[in-house]
Amino acid sequence: MTDYLLRILTENGGMRATIAQTGGLTAEVAGRHRASPLATAALGYGVTGALLLGSLLKAQQRVVLKASGNGPLQKLIAEADSYGHSRAYVGQPQLAAVGPITSEQVAEAIGGDGFLTIVKDLGMEEPHQSTVPLQTGFLDADLTWYMNQSEQTPSVVEIDALVEPGGEVAAAGGLLLQTLPGGTIESLVAISERLDDLPPIGKLLADGQTPEAIAATLFGPMPYSVVEMRPVVFRCGCSAQRTLTALSLLDRDELDELIASGSAEVDCHFCGEHYEFSRTELEGLL
Repeated sequence: MTDYLLRILTENGGMRATIAQTGGLTAEVAGRHRASPLATAALGYGVTGALLLGSLLKAQQRVVLKASGNGPLQKLIAEADSYGHSRAYVGQPQLAAVGPITSEQVAEAIGGDGFLTIVKDLGMEEPHQSTVPLQTGFLDADLTWYMNQSEQTPSVVEIDALVEPGGEVAAAGGLLLQTLPGGTIESLVAISERLDDLPPIGKLLADGQTPEAIAATLFGPMPYSVVEMRPVVFRCGCSAQRTLTALSLLDRDELDELIASGSAEVDCHFCGEHYEFSRTELEGLL
């Protein structure tokens, strides 16, 4: 199991945590988009953030994270579900950078002026959507602000993606800390201060630390239990049938234009899969 996440609950029930290792997933997503090193790091932040949010969901639920800032990356969209499946894409996958890729470069690529949107498909008639202004462009800091302000849940998020100048992913991962009803802010602050004393989580993972080891260091003498260890993998839900269904939602005039052209070609933003549909298939949509 290369990539996975741990879901942790303190024994007093006052705090929960998710710690994720996502280096292999980041590399696969980046490879599908032929992403530059800077875009690779941004994709790592995206899939990790989505997976941390997804770890809070119930079965058959999913979440979409959208960061649309004023940076040259244009947009970052990542999805995850309750089973640890994730996918992502960025507006400018070939965005260039000079020198080693840093978290500051990723934040500048996203941009601090824009919006962070979280969409949750909870199996209801309509998905739940919440949009807040981006605060910094640092996705983990902006997610922390979102969790505390929009969801009114005292939380701390840290995400890191170490990408070599040549594009190789050295490590990627993140963690989410949250208080639960009955928990105290003081406990969250104490763990957060311990987190601040540690190297970034990407450095810990690159040095061979596992999520289990990071949890042991982070919680120290505080008793806790690992309630789940879940593999995290790339998965895209696109298919020829779903793509054809999406085309059926076009206006009649647009569909007539495609039929007149003799065929339609569609590429999936998330996985790069290419679909071609004949005139006969398009006429069948009528």
